[in-house]
Amino acid sequence: MMRGVAPGSVLVLLASRVFGAGPQPQPSPPAFTEAIQVTASRVPEAADDVPVSIQVIGADELRDRGATDLKSALALAAGVDIAPGGDGGPASAVPEFWGLKELDAFLLVVDGVPWGGAFNPALATLDLRDVERIEVQRGPAPVLYGATSFVGVIQVVRRPPTARDARVGVSAGSYGSGAGSVSLGLPRLAGFASAVSADFERQGFADERTWFKKAHVLWSNRKDFSSGALSFDLDGTWLRQSPASPTPREGGSLTPLVPLDSNQNPQDARVDEDRYFARAVYDRTLAHGSWTTTLSYTRSSGDQFRGFLTDVSATVPNAAGFRAAIEENDLYFDTHVAWARSPRFRLVGGLDYLFGTADARGDTFEYAAALDGSNPASSIPPGEARAIDDTRNFAGLYANVEWSPAARFRVDGGLRLNHTREERGEGEEEAEAGGEEGAQDVLRLSGGLGVSWTAWQKGPDLLRLFAGYKNTFKPAAIDFNLAEDPGAEGQGGILKPETAASYEAGVKSELFGRTLRAELAGFWCDFSNLVIPQTVGGLPALTNAGHTRLKGLELSLGWRLRGALTARGSLALHDARFREFLTEFDGVPTQLAGNRLEMSPHWLGGLALTWTPAAGPQASVEMSYVGDRYLDQRNTALASAYATLGASLGYRKGRWEARVTGRNLTDRRDPVSESELGDSQYYRLFPRRVDVTAGLRF
Repeated sequence: MMRGVAPGSVLVLLASRVFGAGPQPQPSPPAFTEAIQVTASRVPEAADDVPVSIQVIGADELRDRGATDLKSALALAAGVDIAPGGDGGPASAVPEFWGLKELDAFLLVVDGVPWGGAFNPALATLDLRDVERIEVQRGPAPVLYGATSFVGVIQVVRRPPTARDARVGVSAGSYGSGAGSVSLGLPRLAGFASAVSADFERQGFADERTWFKKAHVLWSNRKDFSSGALSFDLDGTWLRQSPASPTPREGGSLTPLVPLDSNQNPQDARVDEDRYFARAVYDRTLAHGSWTTTLSYTRSSGDQFRGFLTDVSATVPNAAGFRAAIEENDLYFDTHVAWARSPRFRLVGGLDYLFGTADARGDTFEYAAALDGSNPASSIPPGEARAIDDTRNFAGLYANVEWSPAARFRVDGGLRLNHTREERGEGEEEAEAGGEEGAQDVLRLSGGLGVSWTAWQKGPDLLRLFAGYKNTFKPAAIDFNLAEDPGAEGQGGILKPETAASYEAGVKSELFGRTLRAELAGFWCDFSNLVIPQTVGGLPALTNAGHTRLKGLELSLGWRLRGALTARGSLALHDARFREFLTEFDGVPTQLAGNRLEMSPHWLGGLALTWTPAAGPQASVEMSYVGDRYLDQRNTALASAYATLGASLGYRKGRWEARVTGRNLTDRRDPVSESELGDSQYYRLFPRRVDVTAGLRF
């Protein structure tokens, strides 16, 4: 139930009487504006021009749909499904690209910097309150991002300080949730345009003892010179989470012995993180192009204390958990030149280096947990001491050429020389006791080739065909949770790198005076050494999964029907299967060739209608569909398809607006992601929730 609206929202509405006399916004344009992206080419250019599947979601669309988190923001992205929560805590998410639902199979980028560095994407600390646009590239990016991208890239581009107007907002919602935010420009200092934004939110959930609190501050600065521009940002995020428990599966379905919304974690369970980020960028103007250099540093300190059921019974102990203090440090450097002597030729060439260290110290333990979550365990004594440390070096030298031999024909081709080195140990104590340590060096080329042809063009309308091939690889993931068995596979626990060869072809179109935008793309991707979770000796671990194949079709549509009425939709057909993977279940060798990947639906879809005039009433309604999917690798547990419904109603006048947003109004609680820490356990879709927001622009 919704517990009411924060008093601050009333103050905002009253303040609108004072500020409401300001200039009125201009009416919405009659057609879609040209979407600009930087993910596929590292230089700003139209998304329709690049021969890859890429979708750009602007700040206006996010605001019109009331989208404030990654799931709602990407609800209409073709072929993408975002499962909220997961092992990363209730503030996190598990994305799916091309039918592969893995936390670490994609690259998350914020303003050109990998958000999560050399390890896993840091989704729980992602903030979407001061965003200019979100770019979603489906498929790998083996040239410009190399070994950190695999089946997709999500890049969040934040507003520069020169574009920050003063804003304040508040919200309140279901389960005691609430938030407040402010963004404003600052007086110039030493010639730098400067802006600061800050926000705080608390999200509550139906699951017992489940919530998160997050505070975020961003200070942005920019100074223009005759030869270019210098920018630097300082960013801090403080996250506190009390995690939910996944529900175990018994046989073909989730067990009814564990009540819905119960929590089997120990008392005071937590998944906390403090993340500090600094970035400096220098853009220098050249005679026929530009030279851009980026340097960033990230430090993250985490504290985890959590547990999972190991037996759905009253047996003591029937649960296992871990405590861990986790520290990560990441350094990222990129310098590249974009050179264009003529409009028909452009070269982007450069080098980058990503360095990361991570250290985890703690212990694993067993405890007793009631199946209904009552009387959670407390004062659990220390168990078996565990430690993992990992150092990663990713370096790349890359070049990408864009060539247009004719006005309607374009060829993109690029190569990257990658060198990765990883060193992993189990801590000094374990090493002295004979524990495994390992190192892995990989020197490998990756690259891609793409072509596009404008088959028809009349005024702003066009029909463009594109096709491409990409070959890439990615060092295997590691979970710093101490529950993982670090010696389960490979030397010192280092798995073989994942590799993939992918093909993509499709058509992009702008029709009816650019009021209709559509893209249809097909893909075929062969994976080797896909990293998947398994259980070794009762503990969660990762292993390489032989060969898999992903293939499918994805359609996205955007249609400005009339004036302020817009329809958006997506539909995807995915087929993700094991081609060859021999593994064991209960000691019995089992060949999984031909089986669908777990948690991978055949069908994904979404549809939204929005009514967003410049002033007056606002409204949106959207539906998302997820098809049936197997919960297990043996394909014996089939979860049924489900659909969710969301809607929002708002009012906009002058400098202020207010909105009521409802998510998952159908109140579905289907399993949406599998835990990599709890064996055969699944996180459910968050229940119905309603939020009230109000904002004022100065």
